[in-house]
Amino acid sequence: MMTDPYTRAAAAAESIRSRARERPTLAIILGSGLGEFAREVENATAIDYAEIPGWPISTVEGHSGKLILGTILGVRVAVMQGRVHAYEGYSMNEVTFPMRVLGLLGCTAAIVTNAAGGINTSYSTGTLVSISDHINLTGSNAALGPNEPRFAIKPGAGQRFFDMSTAYSPRLRALAHAEAERQKIPLPEGVYLAVLGPSFETPAEIRAFRKLGADLVGMSTVHEVLVARHMGMEVLGISLVTNMAAGIVAQPIDHREVMEIGRRAAVQFTNLIKALLPQVASAVAEDASAG
Repeated sequence: MMTDPYTRAAAAAESIRSRARERPTLAIILGSGLGEFAREVENATAIDYAEIPGWPISTVEGHSGKLILGTILGVRVAVMQGRVHAYEGYSMNEVTFPMRVLGLLGCTAAIVTNAAGGINTSYSTGTLVSISDHINLTGSNAALGPNEPRFAIKPGAGQRFFDMSTAYSPRLRALAHAEAERQKIPLPEGVYLAVLGPSFETPAEIRAFRKLGADLVGMSTVHEVLVARHMGMEVLGISLVTNMAAGIVAQPIDHREVMEIGRRAAVQFTNLIKALLPQVASAVAEDASAG
């Protein structure tokens, strides 16, 4: 029985390689309501999560549970149509297993997206926000346990104590802002705060989070980013504000609203991310050739 995380992830990566024509260089994780972006993948190979050894299964509405490999504008991509969360009962190792596998498949950069509650009152529902940094209030860290340097995908990565001062790549954020400006899409920056969930936050918690410097709140992303950075992957994070957080507006929060706002924002989101892909791929490829 395979028990160590690296062996399990390597077996999953080999299973995917045996079924997919393309070898991805860029990973995209789609959050709640954003799964339709996967339709943009050309020459696609779609694999149900249940068919990948060790891959955890999504149980949340809006996370359809497929890994789609192919190309978008010539860029070789692996698109996760949905993710799992710790609040579903999964361990942090299970939550971040897909990101580990994507790194072993050859992805050197990731675009990580999510649906988030807006704390910053300058946001409105439907706003896309570039994540500048995060605050982890989930009570755990995905890098817990024995360090596994074999996950490193570039020299210097895979360390026990790894740097998170630029968790969200400044140069990829700059590309995103420039592209958003070209398309006349508002793209403010913000700090994403992660909680465990599954309940939405109380108004008192949101007031506290605002004092901590948070602009957005959600229940995903930070642990995926932690392991991505441990491996040496470059990360761009994009949040879609699907609702204003508790106490910001005087109305209850409903997951169906989250899904509906995601559908409405799909065109803007797709246009932005699709145009960004060749730019991100080019920037990452330059690093690889220089190395």
